[in-house]
Amino acid sequence: MKTYITLLIFMITQGEFMLIDDLIYPDAKKTFMIGNQAIARAVLESDVKVTAFFPGSPTNEILDTLYMLSGKFEDLKMEVSANEKVALETAAGAAMAGVRGFTSMKSVGLNVASDTFFTLGYTGVNAGLVLLIADDPHAHSSQSEQDGRYYAEAAHVPMLEPSSAQEAYEAVKYGFELSEKYEVLSLIRTTTRVNHQSSNVEIGQLDRTPLEKRSWKDVHKKFYTLGARARELKKNSLKKLSSIQEDFEESTLNKVVEGEGSTGIITSGVSYLHVLEALDVLDLDMPVLKIGTTYPLPENTIMDFIDGLEQVIIVEELMPYLEDRITQLAKNSGLEIRGKRSGDFGMVGEYDVPCVVKGISTVIEKDPPKDYDKIVKKAEEMKGILPKRTPIFCAGCPHRATLWALQQSIKDKDYVFNNDIGCYSMFLLEPYEITDSLLCMGSSLGLSSGMQHVLDEKVIAMIGDSTLFHAGLPGLANAVHNKHDLTLVVLDNSVTAMTGQQPNPGSDFGPDEVTEIDIEAVVKSLGVEKVKKIKAFEPQDNTDDINDCIGYDGVSVIISEGPCALYHDRLKRKQGEPIIPNRVDDDTCRSIYKCIRDFYCPAIELDMDSSHTEIKKDICDGCMVCAKLCPIDAIGSTGGEKDE
Repeated sequence: MKTYITLLIFMITQGEFMLIDDLIYPDAKKTFMIGNQAIARAVLESDVKVTAFFPGSPTNEILDTLYMLSGKFEDLKMEVSANEKVALETAAGAAMAGVRGFTSMKSVGLNVASDTFFTLGYTGVNAGLVLLIADDPHAHSSQSEQDGRYYAEAAHVPMLEPSSAQEAYEAVKYGFELSEKYEVLSLIRTTTRVNHQSSNVEIGQLDRTPLEKRSWKDVHKKFYTLGARARELKKNSLKKLSSIQEDFEESTLNKVVEGEGSTGIITSGVSYLHVLEALDVLDLDMPVLKIGTTYPLPENTIMDFIDGLEQVIIVEELMPYLEDRITQLAKNSGLEIRGKRSGDFGMVGEYDVPCVVKGISTVIEKDPPKDYDKIVKKAEEMKGILPKRTPIFCAGCPHRATLWALQQSIKDKDYVFNNDIGCYSMFLLEPYEITDSLLCMGSSLGLSSGMQHVLDEKVIAMIGDSTLFHAGLPGLANAVHNKHDLTLVVLDNSVTAMTGQQPNPGSDFGPDEVTEIDIEAVVKSLGVEKVKKIKAFEPQDNTDDINDCIGYDGVSVIISEGPCALYHDRLKRKQGEPIIPNRVDDDTCRSIYKCIRDFYCPAIELDMDSSHTEIKKDICDGCMVCAKLCPIDAIGSTGGEKDE
């Protein structure tokens, strides 16, 4: 059931939007798109047959675009996998069998897929295989500022690093050529500002071939690593890297911008664009080397660039990956290297033009044209007069109602609350602030298992349906097997909501026909004896069941069912079903404000004239939870009535 697919990708950027016709256009042309769409188009042009993903920002649009395109091309197989490890293995299995495979994931997703990733560095593949990882400087949507560049070196896998949407498109196409030439996995590393930047991109010819079944006997290859074979494969991988390094010396992904003076700049990724703009701001004409093949580094290209220079500035986000390697490479040249190690650039946060201007100005001892510190300080002062705008749950979100019921059950109890990755991660923020731990996907269960051994308090874990299938089931199996004492709350909203309502194994839709997996059946099959299934939008009725589970000695599971509001409302609109909001009866309302104090729905606000609460009909989802919680029944449905 392809309810997730829409025929338009609304890219409202600079007054333009991208039509599906641009993505499936058969001929070469220039078209406006974001980096992730350029990547998806390159995958399509590369005649990739099997793609698989687990959603995660900043790569979501790659998944979403290929999800949509899979409905237009019968030869393109696309899956939303249970986690990143499975996604990489799915793409790799296709490449081993003789067709091109592709997957992308956010930086921390490679942590999950790393076991497979490292082994693929030894075994290689039979057809083209490209993995794209996206780091997230500033941790916009991640729990850490992970630098994925170190993975390539550790796994003996070549890595490309584009700076723009155009280069991202070109890197994907080149990645497949590189993969097939050397029978290796090609790694492409981007960052948030590469994935989400918009520009005109020159796309090529679209010439796809049919996907036909083939025989494994024709592969003439086996893929395994054990003992002596692992050692031999490692030697082969390192030998291939030497040849790849020679190719990288000639790669057009590496670019030299001519300039004057004895100081040059070496950079990569989106920092290259910041450098160009910073030099323009400073009215400087420095030579610049942009490295697009960041492993193995093109050493001869680097040495040729620094020849005759007295000083080099390294501009790169996150860790000093380039700086450390170039310092080692140039150790006998007498070259002065300035960057993070010298304190001219920071190791935390993402770079922008002012940051790069300040860093270059410090090195060359020239005052920047503007006092950026003063500007930032003024901006911070202005922010201080604004009201706080913390992230909130959508109107109609089932998680808000589930938490209300949970809070009623634990308010007189001593407990520790281990949260997980999903929309419900916001329970650590105001006004809830009940989270004691939040590490990574599935950690709520593992941490709870450790804590229940040593704490007097009741240990409660919370996890979403997508995260349960991604990384939670091993922790639950461990807890059952070892007879732990903890309560798990599973928030089942039928989709992977936080990343854009993509499907998960518990969803009833996908790119093709799928089997919806019953969470209750899975939990019981693991041996959980105390299982309660509750309806999220009936909070008052749920407290007894929650109390029953929390008081149970052993592993208990509460499954709270309620559809994601954004996804559910989209289905309603598609089916022509009205969304009927609630209203407050002014004659009944006594300004108790329980609906505001206890429920925190963004559709409910205070009417300053009447001092009564008021429901914003353009936001209200009509879930009726506030009506059920009002102690004097002052809230009811509008029943479709029209505004006066």
